[in-house]
Amino acid sequence: MRRLVRETLLSVDDLVYPLFVCPGEGVKDPITSMTGCFHLSPDMAVVEAKEVFSLGIPAILLFGLPSHKDDRGSGAWAEDGAVQCAVRAIKKASPELTVMTDVCLCAYTDTGHCGVVRDGRIDNDATCELLAKTALSHAQAGADMVAPSDMMDGRVRAIRQCLDANGFQQTAIMSYAAKFASAFYGPFREAAHSAPAFGDRRSYQMDPANARQAMREIALDIEEGADIVMVKPALAFMDIIRQARDRFDCPIAAYNVSGEYMMLNTAAQAGLLDRQEAMMETLCGFKRAGADIILTYFAKDVAKVLGR
Repeated sequence: MRRLVRETLLSVDDLVYPLFVCPGEGVKDPITSMTGCFHLSPDMAVVEAKEVFSLGIPAILLFGLPSHKDDRGSGAWAEDGAVQCAVRAIKKASPELTVMTDVCLCAYTDTGHCGVVRDGRIDNDATCELLAKTALSHAQAGADMVAPSDMMDGRVRAIRQCLDANGFQQTAIMSYAAKFASAFYGPFREAAHSAPAFGDRRSYQMDPANARQAMREIALDIEEGADIVMVKPALAFMDIIRQARDRFDCPIAAYNVSGEYMMLNTAAQAGLLDRQEAMMETLCGFKRAGADIILTYFAKDVAKVLGR
């Protein structure tokens, strides 16, 4: 009877599994800050992608690590970059799996910032040009969807125009539209080797206190051509997800970020809660708040529970 009257249903179709890809071959190195996550070379990412697809998860999101860093983040659009190589290999091995790619410069710049730094400030417009160049390189490799996470103003328009001008009109954009300057990114920054070398990202990521601004940011990205908009982080911002769902008629994604993931893992390891129950309750909460898509490092575990 409880199942008959259940209002919110969590499905494997809602899930996206993030992966971290790096240069090399045969690499599968555990990420010390994120339980159960690895740095994978493109060939090992293919193996992981096949498992993800076998579990019924419809999509993955690739984050890349470069072989070198510089002031422009040129490794982000390199044809032989880890992301580009992984996209080509995964689409060849698992063509039906949707491959999304993170588009940002933070892991590729020697400053660790998401944009080009000039005179101690982020050059927004110059960064947008490089983000579009990066997105195009991902599309050329075969990515189905690009996901700009930098929070530069106008970057969705720049990417859409660049993709369209080069014949990639059908490559979709999932924008990190409401990405807050959050303490919950800590484990990820170690995983992506992307901690800022100086200062922080509050000049371009959103103030966690601002909800109305989040609605303006989402509206702007939709106007510029975003197909899906994301709220990040998810757990402390379910009110933003709810407001976005009530206001906008487009798919809403929620990113269950590394700090949220590791809070539950660490508490479960300490015997303070049941990991599986807490995991499922948290993701159900994102769906109840209004998320259509959930990006989470729990994706494989959730798929296994749902498949029972």
